[in-house]
Amino acid sequence: MTDKTIFVAGHRGMAGAAIVRQLKERGYENIITASRQECDLTSQAQVSAFFQKHKIDDIYVAAAKVGGIQANNTCPAEFIYQNMMIEANIIHAAHFSDVNNILFLGSSCIYPRCAEQPMREDALLTGPLEPTNEPYAIAKIAGIKLCESYNRQYQRNYRSVMPTNLYGPGDNFHAENSHVIPGLLRRFHDAVTEGHDEIVIWGSGRPRREFLHVDDMAAASIFVMELEPAIYQSKTQPMLSHINVGSGVDCTIRELAETVAKVTGFDGQLVFDDSKPDGSPRKLMEVSKLKSLGWQSSIPLESGLQQTYQWYLSSLDNIRF
Repeated sequence: MTDKTIFVAGHRGMAGAAIVRQLKERGYENIITASRQECDLTSQAQVSAFFQKHKIDDIYVAAAKVGGIQANNTCPAEFIYQNMMIEANIIHAAHFSDVNNILFLGSSCIYPRCAEQPMREDALLTGPLEPTNEPYAIAKIAGIKLCESYNRQYQRNYRSVMPTNLYGPGDNFHAENSHVIPGLLRRFHDAVTEGHDEIVIWGSGRPRREFLHVDDMAAASIFVMELEPAIYQSKTQPMLSHINVGSGVDCTIRELAETVAKVTGFDGQLVFDDSKPDGSPRKLMEVSKLKSLGWQSSIPLESGLQQTYQWYLSSLDNIRF
């Protein structure tokens, strides 16, 4: 039904923008977005007024305050407060406006720091979280439980997907507050441009991470939203709590850095500073549930990095620093 009215919260972010692009490619025309000036999602009053103004069928909750290890360590209060307010305001106002369909985007950091690898959906709440991003993770867990609770009490169709580490066009390339891939792409590009022959990288390089191109994430999100309830639901529980979204393949940070060097043309030395925190030793999603429903990723890491780097080069005048 491409005549649905769809609200994409967080359309200016990397994930939200990718969802908007893919919805348009699929023929959806009635897509509603709102800038922070038009609707501050941390304000309950503004979000309620927004939902009273618009008749909405589906909502994609892609709005979030995000950042890497340093940003999470520096601003934990902002990460837990803003993310909890955004998701609570949207989900609660949606229910009272009789919006029956929501797709909430979480994060792989919801799982315990030492969860068995690859991480299964049922690992949620089975152990302590990674301390460096615990406030953000707790906020995302709260989002899952909000959706789950409205489903249980009011029979809503509020679904949650947990993407692994995302990268791609529209990412945050800030020198200090970015995630690992955009941070490395920028630093390697600058090193090549400025003629440096050495790059120092945080941590030992040994932790393993899984990465997913944001266009794959958007495709998976729309796929899950469009699943019929009879397919999405389980006979053993009223509604699946959440579904992992990932590539099912990981690599070490050292291997990632070597691939970024190849993509950007950097041929100098890589130095790993093991006095800096590594974060979780490994983060790999178990994605058999999503595969069994009929979806799997299609963009390999190296080609995704090449595409992202080309976007970076073409967008230097407007990019987020």
